[in-house]
Amino acid sequence: MSDKKTIVVGVTGGIAVYKALDVISKLKKAGLEVHVIMTEHATKFVSPLSFQSLSQNMVVVDMFAEPKAWEIQHISLAKKADLMLIVPATVNVLGKVANGIADDMLTTTIMATKAPVVFAPAANTNMFLNPIVQDNIRKLKVFGYKFIEPEEGRLACGDTGSGKLADTTLISEIVLSMVYDIKDLKGKKVLVTAGPTIAPVDPVRFITNRSSGKMGYAIAEEARDRGAEVTLISGPCNINKPFGMKVINIKENHEMLKAVKENFESSDIVIKAAAVADYKPKNYSNKKIKKVNEDLVIQFEKDTDILRTIGEMKKNQILVGFAAESDDLIANAKSKLERKNLDYIVANDITCNDTGFACDENKVNILCRDGRNISISKMSKRMIARELFNIINEKR
Repeated sequence: MSDKKTIVVGVTGGIAVYKALDVISKLKKAGLEVHVIMTEHATKFVSPLSFQSLSQNMVVVDMFAEPKAWEIQHISLAKKADLMLIVPATVNVLGKVANGIADDMLTTTIMATKAPVVFAPAANTNMFLNPIVQDNIRKLKVFGYKFIEPEEGRLACGDTGSGKLADTTLISEIVLSMVYDIKDLKGKKVLVTAGPTIAPVDPVRFITNRSSGKMGYAIAEEARDRGAEVTLISGPCNINKPFGMKVINIKENHEMLKAVKENFESSDIVIKAAAVADYKPKNYSNKKIKKVNEDLVIQFEKDTDILRTIGEMKKNQILVGFAAESDDLIANAKSKLERKNLDYIVANDITCNDTGFACDENKVNILCRDGRNISISKMSKRMIARELFNIINEKR
């Protein structure tokens, strides 16, 4: 992020307090400024010193303690906040805020801020599902407060059910998404394909390629964080499902083609980052092909060219393709851009050992329909996704 955002984290008195330390650590590593307000009950579980060490700011607990600087602290923090995160949020704090009670530093700051407030509840499942608590949550949602819903699982008390604090990585990712510094895709629909497809040979075997899906997932996450409504069509990938978007899982070429065609017309931007299998066995064997002494020969035939198909369907959509090449990178990419009616193509050299397939970084050239060739030096795939949308939005 270009501008450092400020997150005010409210920590309340539940057994999941220690997990808030991990959330704060992740937010700090992402470059955010973090201030912490603890309720008195929260300090019974974890010392304020732990939060002070991780946040690198003084922790506020007592509303009537002498301030370190001359300022009304709950007003000062309320104004500093770009977002307030309450983690864990006990049923007690939910009830207080839902009913306008402000009797400590945390609740008064919540009442005073104009920043978005996000609750990450954690509670015993019977308490969380109590009709009074659920009514308070509904009331808070109507007022515009946001929630990161708890998970189901084994709770500290030994019960199993809803009420377990959401995963700390998910909490931090949602916060980072909400305060992302570019929101230029609000109101836009972005369709992204990612990962490989497979072409079955028999019930046991298939052919595929080395695509990990990392580039496509990074593009989908960048679009989501910039405010877009995102649909991600993914081949088989070993990547956690990203939050905040529609994910369609497919395996074969024809499944991806169907999903793309169903979502293409309603999309504003379509980015085909998937590495689709170009060929498939001409004859699929319903039974496992047994090993014999002779060489095995399999005949292949061309599979559907999805990118060319939607290039022919294109109306007002911005269409972006990818070219993974081992030689004549620019010439091959330019030819693909023209043949498939693309607006942009992202070309990368697959012979590089430290970029491309399965790597976290890449180095690409982005070729534009207007003739520009923009060289992007080696950087993370998420940063390349950011640069790609910056280029797309220059012309919109």
